[in-house]
Amino acid sequence: MPHDPVVTEAVREAAHLEPQFRFADQEALAASRLAAYHATGKSPNVLVILFDDVGWGDFGCYGGGVAVGAPTPNIDRLARRGMLLTSCYSEPSCTPSRASMMTGRLPMRHGLLRPPMYGQKGGLDGEITFAQLLREAGYVTQAVGKWHMGENVESQPQHVGFDDFYGFLSVSDMYTEWRDPYFFPEIVYSEERTKWVENLPFNRCFVHAVKGGETENVEEVTIPVLSQLDQKWTDYSLDFIRRMAPGSGGAEAGRPWFLYHCTRGAHFDNYPHEDFLGRSPAKHPYKDTIIELDDIVGRLVRELEATGQLEDTLIFISSDNGPEMETWPDAAYSPFRCAKGSTWEGGQRVPGIVAWPGMIEADRATDGLFSQMDLFRTVLRLAGAEAATPTDRYIDGVDQTAFLLCPDGESTRKYLYYWLVNVFSALRVGEWKFMVASTSDDDRDCLNLGGFTGVTQKYTHGRLYNLYLDPKESHSYMIRKLAYIDSFTGGLRDHFMSFGAYPGKHPIAAMS
Repeated sequence: MPHDPVVTEAVREAAHLEPQFRFADQEALAASRLAAYHATGKSPNVLVILFDDVGWGDFGCYGGGVAVGAPTPNIDRLARRGMLLTSCYSEPSCTPSRASMMTGRLPMRHGLLRPPMYGQKGGLDGEITFAQLLREAGYVTQAVGKWHMGENVESQPQHVGFDDFYGFLSVSDMYTEWRDPYFFPEIVYSEERTKWVENLPFNRCFVHAVKGGETENVEEVTIPVLSQLDQKWTDYSLDFIRRMAPGSGGAEAGRPWFLYHCTRGAHFDNYPHEDFLGRSPAKHPYKDTIIELDDIVGRLVRELEATGQLEDTLIFISSDNGPEMETWPDAAYSPFRCAKGSTWEGGQRVPGIVAWPGMIEADRATDGLFSQMDLFRTVLRLAGAEAATPTDRYIDGVDQTAFLLCPDGESTRKYLYYWLVNVFSALRVGEWKFMVASTSDDDRDCLNLGGFTGVTQKYTHGRLYNLYLDPKESHSYMIRKLAYIDSFTGGLRDHFMSFGAYPGKHPIAAMS
């Protein structure tokens, strides 16, 4: 009989670990299946494909696709081969999300509370990534594409767990927006202002680096180059997959690997590759970019099949946050309230597809809670490296191995916490979301309804939303549902108390 996440007690297995559900039968089955796999002498490869600013509803498997002018047959096909998560969560913006995925820790702990801009100091240094722990467990680790977790040397991929990096360190628009006369005529047509931007402490190139080394510039990211980046990066990842295939003849062939492939698309401004320009039914740059991203997924999956590695590879596809609605219509689609930068569902509920043919049940959709932070502990366990989980810091991610490997498995996450930079915003348990602060999305506060331009507001009395009945979060149930108060306040109390023993840090804090 399915458990009820509202009333079932979570178990705290250690002071530094987030409490989670443990179901004996489910755990036993998952452990048995994983042991049988490891008995073959293998550890699974891990492929994470992280899109930028892609909305929950963009793909066909989430109700978008053809319906919103951008068919996604490759992504939809992969979803049918694995698990489609309808309650997968990122953080409200890209840098916090990426750092939380890599470390298994909330932004209030690792300190990357917002995206760094134009060479700003501070980043991921001092944190422990699961890439680092996988490498110590014998994995070959490769990062490709957007990084944006700090440009300082100590935070660069080759110093925090990756054997090789090929991509850029910052964010798409910073390389090109000031070059486009449509958006910045006052810079493009001013020699003085153009030189001013060029002299900012910011590397305008995408780069290459190897473990422990320095970055080397590959090419300056002009607008024509930007339109080619996702194809160049895909070619690099495809070459990595081929080299790692057993029998390929490469020095590292047959070793388990972790490929972290982060696309440029679909962060504004979108300049699709010429092969995809105008190919979407919508005939719009954002939609053309979605078509291109879908094609990239198809190419990566086909290469895994062609090299005989698909059944030994866990694939996770997601987005770093909700849609960037401030650049509408060059923006993504979500059926939820608000957008990137907010703690409304539209800001943090993102697509999440997990596939591992033969190990994860095919054609399964589930609303079990899943945070991108959960990859940290889950991947370590799948790799047989769970003993390497740090004990000197708080880990907010939970182990979702049993959820993924058991047919009809239940999520092991009880609570989902929402933080609005350094302000606690909300808690979700089951279908209920208890909210105490948010960004406004009133059009009197901002021109477009994106979270970054909203006003932070705290509520005198908490608001309670039923996300099954009210996914737009428009009607608070609080006065009629007071029986749930203990469940919410108990979760909040334990969460806040964890910061006493394990305080966070703030290398990139909120702007004053």
